[in-house]
Amino acid sequence: MSIGMRNLIQNLKHHLAQPEIRLLLFFAIIKFLIHFLTNLTGGYGYFRDELYYVACSERLDLGYVDQPPLSIFILAVNRLVLGDSIVALRFLPALVGAATVFVAGLIVRELGGGRTAIIVASLAGILSIIRIAMDSIYSMNTFDHLFWAIAVFAFVRLIRTEDPRYWYAMGLAIGLGLLNKVSLMWLGFGIVAALVFSPLRFWLKRPQPYIAAFLVLLLFLPYIIWNVTHDFAHLEFIRNATRGKYASQNPVTFLLGQFLTNNPALVVIWVAGLIGLFATTSLRPFRPLAIIFLGVTAILVANIHSKSEYLSPAFVILFATGGVVWEQLFTRPRWGRFRSAILIAVVIIGLVPVPITLPVLPIDTYIRYAALVGFGQYTSEGKKMAELPQFYADRFGWEQKAEDVARVFHKLTPEEQSKAMIFADNYGRCAAIDFFGRKYGLPKTIGRHNNYWIWGPRGSAGELVIVLGGNLEDKLEVFERVEIAGVSSCTYCMPYENNLRIYVCRNLKGDLQEFWLQIRHFD
Repeated sequence: MSIGMRNLIQNLKHHLAQPEIRLLLFFAIIKFLIHFLTNLTGGYGYFRDELYYVACSERLDLGYVDQPPLSIFILAVNRLVLGDSIVALRFLPALVGAATVFVAGLIVRELGGGRTAIIVASLAGILSIIRIAMDSIYSMNTFDHLFWAIAVFAFVRLIRTEDPRYWYAMGLAIGLGLLNKVSLMWLGFGIVAALVFSPLRFWLKRPQPYIAAFLVLLLFLPYIIWNVTHDFAHLEFIRNATRGKYASQNPVTFLLGQFLTNNPALVVIWVAGLIGLFATTSLRPFRPLAIIFLGVTAILVANIHSKSEYLSPAFVILFATGGVVWEQLFTRPRWGRFRSAILIAVVIIGLVPVPITLPVLPIDTYIRYAALVGFGQYTSEGKKMAELPQFYADRFGWEQKAEDVARVFHKLTPEEQSKAMIFADNYGRCAAIDFFGRKYGLPKTIGRHNNYWIWGPRGSAGELVIVLGGNLEDKLEVFERVEIAGVSSCTYCMPYENNLRIYVCRNLKGDLQEFWLQIRHFD
């Protein structure tokens, strides 16, 4: 065994011997098992976006209309190693969620917190229902939370040690984070505000922050290049989403949403964390964290149509500082005697909304439970709802769509099948047919939504197209012959995904390339 390996093992043993580290590992393992065991049950099925990400992972690129490429590249490797099952696709989100809880605990230690502070912050990280949602499916969001946590940890270490190397750690975390999701830009703005409006401004006279900024730019450059070569498709995507499906969001819904998305039981933790950054002597050196949090909040409020979940990664700050504040409160006799009762109450109350985002109940039981406790149906995209919130409804009906389309496809003659293409109006339908269509012998779909439009008609001449969804009048405008060949229905799905007509359309009127340019839809 090499000297380096021996030193690594000794360091690992040294850290594992520390009670706080073992406590952190305990909560991280709990977090992982919550998701892993839930995934073994199937979790109500594949989520719409997961199917789309799988489609993207089969067409690796420097970027995509709706996201940078990092999480898609990771997914491609994950699929290569583990496969396409729900357990396989959701293994990394469970693991990354656990890592985020662990890093949050490290932040608590850097803030001077002990065992109680770690317990409080870890419970907050585990019970946050938006965090549960993000870590229960594969998406860029689970990685987003981890990159925020790592960057905040590096920032806290920078405050404590003034070691300039932590600038490079921040640059690496934010740069890779941006290559995963552009929302890390908000954290970057928050850090700049913290430098300008706090005693940390002395760093502005040193080279390290600027080197870190250059590192961020360098890591994010592939997605910048992709956007330049694709007419800034991501900016069009953001603009359309803000005007369309996110138009119902406003500053009031955004701010009120923080109380629900982070679990109402956790309000006592994160509010204490925010107040503590201004009122607690031990946290005074870390007051720049408050500037970061409030700066990011101000940016999102100013955006007008921000979804409440956009602020969720920043709560790693307030969960950590909240843990420290509550630990200090529990050292006082009148609070200390209620320590166990308060923590138990937070857990019990905090468990009530967990089924909103963790699919642990049979679906019929969930519907009754939601009605009993008043959850109702929820969407952040202004869509018509049915029995389930969109986060669950978007897991139903996908294989049924592929099966129904396959029934129409296989009624065609072999000659017709050889030239037939399948078109669907949104990326969920397209991706579902791509994913489940392998089982039913279907060709890959084409579509106008987000990256499906980028991928183009894939050799289709428009001679014979099976179309899933839409109305007959629109089809008659662009095809010479149209017949309604079937209807695809689903239970528990979103209403706009139910009772979709399946059309067989023949002979596109006009030029296909011209038609393709007219149907682009990014949102």
